Amino acid sequence: MNHLRDITQLVQGMDTSDGAGVKLKRIIAGPELNQLDPFLLLDEFKNDDSKDYAAGFPEHPHRGFETITYMMSGAFTHRDSKGNVGHLTSGSVQWITAGKGVIHSEMPEQTDGLAWGYQLWLNLPGKLKMTEPKYQDIGAHLLPVVEKEGARVKVLAGDYQGTKSPAQSFIPFDYFDVYLTPGASFTQPTPADRNAFLYVIEGKAKTGTAEEPTYVKPNYLGVYGAGDSVRIQAEGDKPAHLLFASGQKINEPVVRGGPFVMNTMGELKQAFYDYQTGNFGK
Repeated sequence: MNHLRDITQLVQGMDTSDGAGVKLKRIIAGPELNQLDPFLLLDEFKNDDSKDYAAGFPEHPHRGFETITYMMSGAFTHRDSKGNVGHLTSGSVQWITAGKGVIHSEMPEQTDGLAWGYQLWLNLPGKLKMTEPKYQDIGAHLLPVVEKEGARVKVLAGDYQGTKSPAQSFIPFDYFDVYLTPGASFTQPTPADRNAFLYVIEGKAKTGTAEEPTYVKPNYLGVYGAGDSVRIQAEGDKPAHLLFASGQKINEPVVRGGPFVMNTMGELKQAFYDYQTGNFGK
């Protein structure tokens, strides 16, 4: 029998900026929720004023984890030190495995209109932190969509009812864009060794058990507790739009310093030293 997960914490996104001053909302990696193993960070950038995103994210390094960027609207260009060039357009996913080190930039292609997307940082286990960097550029047309009984689920990563994303991950990881018509519901197995969350974009989501449901409003992230499945329903007479993710816990120490995430302070110092001495990613 399935054991539905309840919400144990609600977190509101915090307004901040990153890159060269891009305004964004930090949802994971803020004061209320520093991390949720294996998730290190979740940011939403949503600006329709070009001066809030025009400076973009100039060259910066990463080591020891992966970044997954999902564009809802707009266009950015990615360039990195391994020679990869990618064009993030509406509905697409860009996946960077930084591994032992990559330097990249993400700069807007557009000069007006809405730029809206989400960046999720996914940790790597210690044995893979120094793996070779990898880049996945997955166009919107390659991401499968499952529509059933008022639910529309876009499979960004992992597996939904046997429909799999082409994205390749090192650890078991599901990541979905879920749209529910009024009263419709979404269910998904989430093995006990995973952490899971939902982030509501629009509408109101009802989740948890029937005895103790939790109602999650827009701009709030709900952290799920123990169990092996989740159920989410659109509450009221309006649709609900949300992101859902679950990932296998790594259960290792996390030592982070800006763009580097390692297991020990010594490894972190080495990352900074390698970057400063020109040996980064080599």
